[in-house]
Amino acid sequence: MKKIRAAITGINAWVPEYRLTNEELSKMVDTSDEWIMQRVGIKERRILKGEGLASSHLGAQAVKGLLEKTNTKPEEIDLLICSTVTPDRLFPATANIISYKCKINNAFSFDLNAACSGFLFALQTGASYVESGRYKKVVIVGCDKMSSITDYTDRTTCTLFGDGGGAVLFEPTYEEYGIMDHLFHTDGAGSKFLHMKGGGSLRPASHETVDAKEHFIYQEGQSVFRFAVKNMAAVAVEMMKRNNLKSEDIAWLVPHQANLRIIDATGKRMGLPPEKVMINIKYYGNTTSATIPLCLWEYEKELKKGDVLILAAFGGGFTWGAIYLKWAYDPK
Repeated sequence: MKKIRAAITGINAWVPEYRLTNEELSKMVDTSDEWIMQRVGIKERRILKGEGLASSHLGAQAVKGLLEKTNTKPEEIDLLICSTVTPDRLFPATANIISYKCKINNAFSFDLNAACSGFLFALQTGASYVESGRYKKVVIVGCDKMSSITDYTDRTTCTLFGDGGGAVLFEPTYEEYGIMDHLFHTDGAGSKFLHMKGGGSLRPASHETVDAKEHFIYQEGQSVFRFAVKNMAAVAVEMMKRNNLKSEDIAWLVPHQANLRIIDATGKRMGLPPEKVMINIKYYGNTTSATIPLCLWEYEKELKKGDVLILAAFGGGFTWGAIYLKWAYDPK
């Protein structure tokens, strides 16, 4: 019997209208457009503004558009997984709220948190449900309102992050499309370099934690950069080797959008020319769980059925990994 594979049959994303430019940031903190562009390659980032709007709004907007694009009824969805580091609340799961907002009422749903690698981890988790043969339509959402945990007086982090959401639809196929292989890693020793100190059971919210700004992103930039350059490239190359893929076999590298220098280093290590690397960090910044679906959404018209894609990411934790994917449909 042929193996069931999980194929992406639709992609959609959504970003807020408000653009926070480098020029505006330079009025808030000691930085400049030149400084930011040289170090990370970001020109602007989208910021979600409005009373009562959180990560679920970003995710729900992406999912509603996905259902419409793919002519899928909400009641047809079997499972929804949301990757996020900025849940609306600690509980219930943001996935539950997104399902409610999208009238997805025949599915179960849950959140997954693996920092910036979360969307890849969620993809493989969702694919496993499809590959089991029990689920026909699975939605994977990546959404983060990073502005909610960004300290806009800290120039080492406030230049990096933006808000956004993206979603894909998985369906089963017996053809050689969809997720072909995955390779994931974690190393908890890296948590000291990239984390949010307050807000969990270790450091519950208090006057002390709020006054100490412990509810914002903390990052030791150089340590994270060195780790990311080495390991995101290494895992992508390892994926190529174990599947006997050469650079000419790969249509696209779809990298997590954290830093342009890290993206460039990964592409070069894989032997890929710049035109085979999806990049949109300049206009969105690091949207954490949303960066990879945002790339797929923006480049969708350039993707062809059978294209070989390598998706690669790294994140706090540390987490890192790669997915080997064969694209399942032509531009619509």
